[in-house]
Amino acid sequence: MWLKYNVAILGATGTVGQRFIELLNDHPWFNIEVLAASPRSAGKKYREACKWLLKSEMPEEIGEMTVVNTDVQEVSKAGNVDLIFSALPGDIAGPVEEEFAKQYPLVSKAKAHRYDEDVPLLIAEVNPDHLGLIPVQKERRGYDGFITTDPNCSTIQLVLSLKPLEKFGIKKVLVSTMQALSGAGYPGVPSMDIIDNVVPFISGEEEKLERETLKIMGRFDGDKITYADFKVSASCNRVNVSDGHLECVFVELEQEPSIEEVKEAFRNFRGEPQRLNLP
Repeated sequence: MWLKYNVAILGATGTVGQRFIELLNDHPWFNIEVLAASPRSAGKKYREACKWLLKSEMPEEIGEMTVVNTDVQEVSKAGNVDLIFSALPGDIAGPVEEEFAKQYPLVSKAKAHRYDEDVPLLIAEVNPDHLGLIPVQKERRGYDGFITTDPNCSTIQLVLSLKPLEKFGIKKVLVSTMQALSGAGYPGVPSMDIIDNVVPFISGEEEKLERETLKIMGRFDGDKITYADFKVSASCNRVNVSDGHLECVFVELEQEPSIEEVKEAFRNFRGEPQRLNLP
């Protein structure tokens, strides 16, 4: 019988924390052991502390869990935790995640450590070899745990579509996004700004999309990532759609594959999670 890893979720009451709960509840590998949030939520039942925003129902057993403060000692006392998932806001995540990583492996959705030279920015299907940075990070920082991050949602879509084309040589990428309201979090974009409108600017989004893509598509060189050297230009727009982002992507390649060769590249692409048949 497979023994599950006990996990704690930081920022558990927010929309990203709720998504972690939705994905990890009843997962074959993970058991949700601790829910952590701000001091105003600590001590309350999760259903009392959280305004559930997902379309799925809040799991009954999760709703009865008591929220603890986002503090290493409080989380350690609350349960036997093997792994941390962080859904903390980017403006506070940095030092908090560093404290937890001294003791625990930590997977972060926040932007705080995405560009740290010793922190993997990971899409499992694309750059699992970048996990080789973890021993480097632990040695440099003296951590017992580590930090690994995942990219912005729009970056994930883009890079997953670029990876099958990598073998043809990528020279230039132009991407225009139409991003749903869900990406702005809660309470999100003011209604008077978005009703019957498209907002042609999302603060910081274009820079993230360009920079993250080059790190993820870069080469692991033993103790660092050498960024990919192709050009990326992004234009990001907020549209009046509840969920789901759309991207229009133009790619200039070094080779000149036929349309059928491009189709075959997409059809035959398999990432490491698919090869390993992971849940």
